[in-house]
Amino acid sequence: METTVVKAKTKGGPNLKKELQKYFGFDGFKGQQEEIIRSVLNGIDTFVIMPTGGGKSLCYQLPALISEGVALIVSPLIALMKNQVDLIRGYSDDDNVAHFLNSSLSRVQQRKVKADLTEGKTKMLYVAPETLTKKENIEFFSDINISFVAVDEAHCISEWGHDFRPEYRKLRDMITEINPNLPIIALTATATPKVQDDIVKNLELKDPRIFIDSFNRPNLYYEVVPKTSKAQVLKHMVRYISQVKGKSGIIYTLNRKTTEELAGMLGANGIKAVAYHAGLDATTRALRQDQFLKDDVEVIVATIAFGMGIDKPDVRFVMHYNIPKSLENYYQETGRAGRDGGNSKCILYYSYKDVQKLEHLMRDKPLSEREMGAQLITETVAYVESGACRRRLLLHYFGEIDRIENCGHCDNCCHPKEKLDVKDSVKIVLDAVNELDERFGINYVVDLVLGKNNPQIKTFKHDKFKSFGAGLIMEMDDTFWQSLIRQMMLEDFVRKSQVLSRPSSSPEAMALSSTGKTLHAGRASSHLHFLTITPMSSDCTGSGPGRDILQTLQAG
Repeated sequence: METTVVKAKTKGGPNLKKELQKYFGFDGFKGQQEEIIRSVLNGIDTFVIMPTGGGKSLCYQLPALISEGVALIVSPLIALMKNQVDLIRGYSDDDNVAHFLNSSLSRVQQRKVKADLTEGKTKMLYVAPETLTKKENIEFFSDINISFVAVDEAHCISEWGHDFRPEYRKLRDMITEINPNLPIIALTATATPKVQDDIVKNLELKDPRIFIDSFNRPNLYYEVVPKTSKAQVLKHMVRYISQVKGKSGIIYTLNRKTTEELAGMLGANGIKAVAYHAGLDATTRALRQDQFLKDDVEVIVATIAFGMGIDKPDVRFVMHYNIPKSLENYYQETGRAGRDGGNSKCILYYSYKDVQKLEHLMRDKPLSEREMGAQLITETVAYVESGACRRRLLLHYFGEIDRIENCGHCDNCCHPKEKLDVKDSVKIVLDAVNELDERFGINYVVDLVLGKNNPQIKTFKHDKFKSFGAGLIMEMDDTFWQSLIRQMMLEDFVRKSQVLSRPSSSPEAMALSSTGKTLHAGRASSHLHFLTITPMSSDCTGSGPGRDILQTLQAG
C-alpha cells in the first residue's frame, strides 16, 4: 500500500486561519495541524501520530465544523467522549453542535440525539465502537450525511498496541456498511512502526497521508527511582511534592486499592490528594476530575482510567508507583505532564516485584496475548534498567532512530553510571544455570551463587555444586545478581525454560539460550550494559530529593 509520509512545515492558509479564529479564538495553528486539516477537507485518508498535547483533536474538530454533514468520531471511553463534547460546546452558543451516543444515554436521550442529527444541527458525533455494531445505528447512519470518520486513540486497533480493543478491529467493516467511500482520519499519540503499519492495514486506508510529529518532549525530565518499600516511596513522594507545593501532579498505580491508600497517606502528610478509579461511581469520578482541573486538589492518584482527553496543561509531575505494562503506556501517561511547555518531572518507582505481579496477572490470558504482553513488559524493563539516555531509548522505541545525541535532561545523562566489568559474574551465572538443568528460577540461582544454605539447596545437595558460593568473591548483594540475570535475559543469554515436566521444576525455571550455550562453552565473548538501582535520584540542577548512585555494568 503506497503511503505519503508528511514531515514538511505548515503552509499558509488564510481561510483556515479565519475559520480557526472564528470557531476557537486561536490566532494560529500548531505544527502540522493546518496541513492535516487540509488533507481531511480534501477527502484524503489521513493518519496522524502526534504526542499528547500536540493538538490532535483540532485536526478533526475544525474540519467537522466547516464541512457539510456530521463527522463520526470513534472514541474508546465514555468519560473521554463527554469531556470532548463539553469542550466543543464551550466554544459554541449551540449545545447541539456536538453529541455523544453510547450506552450511558437513556432511550429518550438517544432519540433526541438522533433527531438533532436528522435535522442537521450536529457537526460532531462521538461514538464507541460498540455503538456502530448495532444494526439499527448502522441503518440510521447510512441515511444521514456523514462528512468523514475520525478514529481517535487508533492504537486500540492493533494487537501490538498498549490498549488493544478487539471491537476496534471491526471498524473497517462497519464503516464500509455505512458508506464505503467515507474518508477516514486515524489519530494516536503512541504508535511504534509496527503498530502504525497494523493501523493502516486494518482500517484499509487508501493512499493515506501520514503525518508524524516528533515524540520528543524536551521539557520533561525522566528518572527512575528504586522502590524498596511503601514507606520509602511515600517519603520520597512527600518530600518531592512538598518542594513543588501548589503544583499539580498525577500518580499512576495499577490497582484501585493502592490509589485509595496512597491518596490517604498523602493527605495525612498535608498534601491535598484524591483517588480516581473505575470502581467509583460516575458522580464521584466527575467531581474529583473537576477538583483536579480547578486546582482544588494538588494530586490525583489514579489507575490508567484517568487522563485520556483531560485538558490540564500545567501538570508539573507524573509519578508511576508501579512499572507500566508497556512503554506506550508510560509515554502516553508521562505525556500528560508539561503540556504548557513548562519543565515537568516524570518519576517511575521501580521494583522487579512489580514486574512479577504484571506477569502473574497475565497467567490466565490466551497464549498469544500472554506472549505479546510479555514482550511489552520486557521492553519496559529494558528501558528502566538501562544506563543509556532515557529520551534516546524512548525515541528509538517509537522509530526516531536518527536522534543520536544524549538529551542532558534525564537521570542517566545527569548522573552517568559507573561502568564495572562483569565478565566473570556473567560466567558464574551461566555455570549456575547450566548446573541446575532448567529446574529453578532467578531467586534460586541467586541463592546458589551466594552460597545460601537454605533448606531447598540442602535437600537437593546443590551445596556440592561448583557454582555454590561462586559469587561471594564479587562482594555483591542479591540486587546486583538479580539485575544481572534480568539483563542477561534481555540480551538472550538466558531465558525461561520451556521444559515444565521435570520433577520439582519451577514455572520460572531458567535455561541457557543458544547464545548462552555458546558463551558458556567459551566460543564467544559477551558484551552487556545494565544498571543496578540504589537509593534516590536528583535532577540535573541538583534540586531533587537525593543523590543517585546507579551503576552501568559492562561485560566484555
